[in-house]
Formats: sequence, C-alpha cells, structure tokens
Amino acid sequence: MIRSELIQKIADENPHLYQRDVERIVNTIFEEIIEAMARGDRVELRGFGAFSVKKREARIGRNPRTGESVQVEEKYVPFFKTGKLLRDRLNGKQE
Repeated sequence: MIRSELIQKIADENPHLYQRDVERIVNTIFEEIIEAMARGDRVELRGFGAFSVKKREARIGRNPRTGESVQVEEKYVPFFKTGKLLRDRLNGKQE
C-alpha cells in the first residue's frame, strides 16, 4: 500500500472528512515520526511496532563490481521492530 492508497482508504471509511483533511492528517503523522527519529527518539505505536534509529559504525566495505576495498562512513539507519499484535496477525493468530 502506498501513501495515496492509505489516504483514499481512510477517506472512504470516513465520509464526514474531506480528502484534503485526511491527507493533511496522514502527512502530519508521518512528518512527526520522521522528526522524532531525526532527533534520535524512539516512536512506539502500540500493537503495530516501534521505529528507532541505529548507528552503523564506519567500516571497510567492498565494491561488488570491482572487488576493491572502500571506506564506508558511519551512518544512522532506521529500524523497525514489529509489535506483538502485528506479529500474531501476520502468523494467523488473531484474537
């Protein structure tokens, strides 16, 4: 599902809301998650999962095309850990 499909689904299920308002709500939620992660905060959505940021140390990598060693700088990467409810639903264990 892409963002526009999510917005359309929410708008369809809530006919009392204008689509532009639903779009603003969805964009605000995503923007707040992004800003929190940029600050290094953890974002937890109960039953769904938790977003966090992990630091990857600098290392020596290898160019797969040439086999040449290259220096890979340290970087921060997003990490998502599923919540128990989501994991159970994916494995067919609905409550």
